[in-house]
Amino acid sequence: MRKHKIVIVGSGPAGYTAAIYAARANLEPLLFEGFFSGPAGGQLMTTTDVENYPGFPEGIAGPELMDLMRRQAARFGTTILTEDVTSVNLKTYPFIVEAKSGQVEAEALIIATGATAKRLEIPGCGDKEFWQKGVTACAVCDGAMPIFRGKDLYVIGGGDTAMEEALFLTKFGSKVFIVHRRDEFRASKIMGDRAIKHPKIEVLWSHVVSKVEGDQVVRSVTVQDLKTGKETKRDAAGVFFAIGHQPNTSFLGSQLEFAQNGYLKVVAGTSRTSVEGVFAAGDVQDPSYRQAVSAAGSGCMAALDAERWLAARESVHA
Repeated sequence: MRKHKIVIVGSGPAGYTAAIYAARANLEPLLFEGFFSGPAGGQLMTTTDVENYPGFPEGIAGPELMDLMRRQAARFGTTILTEDVTSVNLKTYPFIVEAKSGQVEAEALIIATGATAKRLEIPGCGDKEFWQKGVTACAVCDGAMPIFRGKDLYVIGGGDTAMEEALFLTKFGSKVFIVHRRDEFRASKIMGDRAIKHPKIEVLWSHVVSKVEGDQVVRSVTVQDLKTGKETKRDAAGVFFAIGHQPNTSFLGSQLEFAQNGYLKVVAGTSRTSVEGVFAAGDVQDPSYRQAVSAAGSGCMAALDAERWLAARESVHA
C-alpha cells in the first residue's frame, strides 16, 4: 500500500491551494480531485465569469482559473488523480483512503470536498439549460454581472440566506422578487422585516417558480400562485436559488464531528477537525462565506497546519 505524507481529498480553490503549499514544502501531496461526485475543480467549473478573484481585473472564466491552479499544484510535484474517494478509515494510523484505484495511507489528511448548492427541479434551471446563464445559487458571486444590472431578479427561498441574497441584489437589479412557497418566512424577524421594508423588494407569498425561459440567457420566469393555481409569466434576467448548501461529506461517515448544519467542525481560527491529523478547508467547513478567495485561503491554512502537525509529530517520535 502506498504511503503519503499528505493526502488531499477534493479540489477547487481549497484543494488546489492546499496542494500548492504542501508541494512547495516538499511533502509530495497526493490529491484526489474527484470525478463522478462533481466536476474536478469544484463549483467554479460551472461558473462562466469570475470577476471578484484578486489578480484578474478583467475577470476570468471559472474553468480557466481552476486549470491554472491545478497546473500550479502539478508544477510543484503534486500527484493528481481524477477520481473519487469512496471512504476513509480514521480509526487507524496512518489513515486509510479508499478510491477506485485502490487504497493509500495518509499521515495527514486534508478534506476539501466542498458543498453542493441545493436546487429545485424547475424546467429551465438544469445544467444544460440556464444554469450559470442567469440561474445561479450565489448572489454575492454573480450578482454584479452585467446581465443582471437594471433588470428584474428572482430569489427563491425564505430563510436568512434568501433575505441576505435579495438585499445584496438590490444594489444591481431594478426590482428583486422573493418567491416563497409559504405565507411567512423562516428567516429571523429582523432579516425578514429588513427585506419586506426595502423599496426594491417585493415578496410573492405562497408562490413558486414553475418555469424559466430565455435564449442565450434567462429572459422570463413563470410563477404559480399556490392558492389559486394561476400561473403568470414575468420578465426576468436572473433566478437565484437561496435554499442552502449540502456539504459533500458522505464518504466520511460519522468519523468526524459535524456542526448542527452538517458542515465539518473545525477549531476556531484553524483547519483542525476533531481527529488529530485531519484538516478541513473550503466550503465543506464554511457555511458563511463560500467564496473562491476564502476557500483558497483556508486551503493555505490547512496545508500549513498539516505541515506543522507532521513536523511536531516527527520530532516527538524521533
